[in-house]
Amino acid sequence: MADKIGTPGSKVKRAAAGTAGRKVAGAALPARPRKAGAAKPAAPRPPRIPYSKAEIEEFFRRLAVQRPEPKGELEHSNPFTLLVAVVLSAQATDAGVNKATRALFARADNAAAMAGLGVAAIEAHIRTIGLFRTKARNVAALAQALVERHGGAVPRDRESLEALPGVGRKTASVVLNSAFGEEVLAVDTHILRLGNRLRMAPGKTPEAVEAGFLRIIPAPYRRHAHHWLILHGRYVCKARTPDCEACVVADLCKAAEKRSDVPYPLTELAEGAGSPRVLAQARAAPSPPENRSRPRAP
Repeated sequence: MADKIGTPGSKVKRAAAGTAGRKVAGAALPARPRKAGAAKPAAPRPPRIPYSKAEIEEFFRRLAVQRPEPKGELEHSNPFTLLVAVVLSAQATDAGVNKATRALFARADNAAAMAGLGVAAIEAHIRTIGLFRTKARNVAALAQALVERHGGAVPRDRESLEALPGVGRKTASVVLNSAFGEEVLAVDTHILRLGNRLRMAPGKTPEAVEAGFLRIIPAPYRRHAHHWLILHGRYVCKARTPDCEACVVADLCKAAEKRSDVPYPLTELAEGAGSPRVLAQARAAPSPPENRSRPRAP
């Protein structure tokens, strides 16, 4: 028997009928199914840079002519000593690290020997380096981990390297590039500054600058780009006062604060040379006069 008009059942039915098809305030709407074959949201575009491909090619060509076989300035004899030196170089100068590691590596140039030294002995050798206590613990733990996980050898893959105590992305990149020849870029303070100052690989983080440079560096120059950029930033495009007059890419540079459009003469530098202008000045300096005075008679 049907419900009579005015009964509670009919009120419920009328209420339901009145709300059918209407949006209820505050109710979540069901997600629309994505159409088959619909494209995913596009990834953000990389920032535009004011350089043509030809200018970028010429930029790295000149750095390559100036330093055909660039090398880092941390002293090492094998992948293990390089790894330790890079770990110690955080918030320290390469010269300061080299001074401390010469005696340390004379005692322990492999993981087993370093693990055998212990934290106290490592501390004694690196006391002149900032944060030496923390770094000594990291080096001891790093050496022990290499012995236990990799038979004392330094692994050649990023994941294994970054799993070691005291090793982050930059340290792993230095080892992969310098010890194993991988075409990677370790972004330090110099490369971070160059990427933004030159507007060649702008970014707020090392990862962003790294990605920016790797997008544009021509294939023939990827192997050594890491060292070219570091050395150029350390000796020429310096943090406080860039030495634009000593810059071989001054005419290509798009930095807002550059002071010269005339490139420095492009010549090959000797291995280990710093600023080309300082080197030229040293070569041009007159030699000290010979002591021509006669020795006094006894």
